[in-house]
Amino acid sequence: MILGGWGRYPIVDTQVETPRSLRELKNILARGPVIARGNGRAYGDSAVSRQGTVRMHKLNRMLAFDERNGQLVAEAGVLLADIIAAFLPRGWFPMVTPGTKFVTLGGMIAADVHGKNHHKNGSMVTSVDWIEIVDGAGQLRRASRDQNAELFEWTLGGMGLTGIVVRAAIRLRPVENGWITQVTKAAPNLDAAMATFEAADTVTYSVAWINCLAHGRALGRSLVMLGEHASEDDLDATSRSDRFGTASRRNLSVPVVFPAVALNRLTVSAFNQLYYWNGARKTDAQLVHWDSYFYPLDAILHWNRIYGRRGFMQFQCVLPLEASKDGLTELLQEISAAGTGSFLAVLKRFGVQESRFSFPMLGYTLALDFPVTRTNLELMERLDAITVANGGRFYLAKDARMRAETLTTSDPRTEDFRIMRSETDSQTHFRSVQSERLVL
Repeated sequence: MILGGWGRYPIVDTQVETPRSLRELKNILARGPVIARGNGRAYGDSAVSRQGTVRMHKLNRMLAFDERNGQLVAEAGVLLADIIAAFLPRGWFPMVTPGTKFVTLGGMIAADVHGKNHHKNGSMVTSVDWIEIVDGAGQLRRASRDQNAELFEWTLGGMGLTGIVVRAAIRLRPVENGWITQVTKAAPNLDAAMATFEAADTVTYSVAWINCLAHGRALGRSLVMLGEHASEDDLDATSRSDRFGTASRRNLSVPVVFPAVALNRLTVSAFNQLYYWNGARKTDAQLVHWDSYFYPLDAILHWNRIYGRRGFMQFQCVLPLEASKDGLTELLQEISAAGTGSFLAVLKRFGVQESRFSFPMLGYTLALDFPVTRTNLELMERLDAITVANGGRFYLAKDARMRAETLTTSDPRTEDFRIMRSETDSQTHFRSVQSERLVL
């Protein structure tokens, strides 16, 4: 089968297996190196292998739930969307969520995903109580902070390279309803955007959209969106009639792959201008549906088609707090000067995180999408160099083209990860196109 990531780049010819039981999964592992794949929402080549790709979507049962503490036990192929559909009407919501609900539990664990609340609640690992993982020897092992702790720590953020997660116990957070109270603050430049983040460090959710084509005094012009789970007193008549936001909502869809010329400096610039001025008008607190706040792009099915047949790449880095202002300024100046723009540019503030191989650290993270062109590939090499020079590192769940030398230079933990893989023999059993490219 021909497979790629959500960015549709690169495209790989692979043998696909779809186990329906633990026994079938162990039989597949015995035949050679593989990588697990959830719903294919990793952007690049981390969930596809030339030797064999194991699709986990048939192992998708929810097994147990504890109403006292919100602990859910589920198989790795369960979609986040299904967890929300099952438990939000009961007053529970994910503790940590990425920007799409069309991801599997196993994929969230492998990438140690983060959301708009990392500065307060950390990444996925903070909500995981234990995992059950099949190792290269075909043994099912339970791992937690107290049992097989090293396996647990390397797996969260290990991009599926320590084994295949088959079950996990995670904790959900109690909520009174499905609505978010959102306040949008217009920031005329990067300094103002960062000042808004710092002033809102006690707010649960924060994220900024950036006009990355802005330059000069407007460099980093942004809309910073702050959010809290609404209380019952916040609800109006409309939201009270659909307290948990479960009423059917219509999705749009991109029916065809767009021509490559559809996204250019003119169209991206026009979108950015309109989006900023429209958002800047919304100065009052608003009630926003949970789906619109956390997953705005999920409302447009197949939105990855807008980038054309060649696909797109995402660049996401995190810069340490002390270097964030200078580093972000350099990155945005480089992007603005290149003139290619990014249709989607997102800035978030991370909190403290110490981990074996997970992406986040205390500082700011910038994520950008670029159509696959030679010009953009060269631009992203320059963005890599700026990131490394400012002490930053890169998110492997978004990567499709980074050099192994760049990863090694940017993240000293990489060599420890390679040593762990060698000592546990996981290099023999678990490989992705990404792991081979990055020599992991």
